[in-house]
Amino acid sequence: MRKRSVSIRGHRTSLSLEDAFWDELSAIARAREMSVAALITEIDRTRTSGLSSAIRLFILEDLKQKAAACRTEPVKLD
Repeated sequence: MRKRSVSIRGHRTSLSLEDAFWDELSAIARAREMSVAALITEIDRTRTSGLSSAIRLFILEDLKQKAAACRTEPVKLD
């Protein structure tokens, strides 16, 4: 677990997530060309549970969508 402080809509808060989740959250933010703080703010706007849980569920959904996209793309054979 790694605890980090972030600012969400002008308020400082601390989040505890495993390193793998911080890494994936950073990768998603880079892919969307936004900061991690901006992505967390976006997740915070739509959450219905605790923020750490909402982030984990957001990452899970993102990974499920990526996996589904891989399954639907045709396999290219050389």
